[in-house]
Amino acid sequence: MSDLDIRCATPTDIDTALRFWREAAEGTSISDDRDGVARLVDRDPEALILAERDGVLVGTVIAGFDGWRCHLYRLAVHPGHRRQGIAAALLDAAEERFVRLGGRRVDAMVLVRNELAHHAWHAAGYGPQEQWRRWVKPLG
Repeated sequence: MSDLDIRCATPTDIDTALRFWREAAEGTSISDDRDGVARLVDRDPEALILAERDGVLVGTVIAGFDGWRCHLYRLAVHPGHRRQGIAAALLDAAEERFVRLGGRRVDAMVLVRNELAHHAWHAAGYGPQEQWRRWVKPLG
C-alpha cells in the first residue's frame, strides 16, 4: 500500500470533497454546499485537511480555529480505507495545526447516533463532555 499524502485543500478540491462526504460521512449540514466550503477554503486555507492515497481522496477533517478555540468537523474516512491509520494521521495533522496556532484544547462535533465514530474518537484520546448540549439556529 502506498504512502498517505496529507495536505490542505485548495479551491479545486471542493467538488471532490463534497462528493466524498456524501459517500463517507454521516449526514450533512446546511453549510455542506459548494459556497459554504469555498468560503471555508478562502477564509482559512489550512482548515480543510485531506488525506490522499495514489491521488484518490480517502479522508478529510476540518480543523477550524477561531483564534480562541479549536474545533474539528467532518472527520471522515472512505469505508473501504478504514482501520488503516488514516483518521489518526488526519487528527495528528489537525492537532499539529492547533498547537502551531496556540490552541490549548480541541473539541469535535460527533453525531450521537454514530457509534462507529464514538469508538474511533475514544481511541484517539477524545471523550464526550456530557454536561454540554449543542444549540443551533439556522441563519437566513
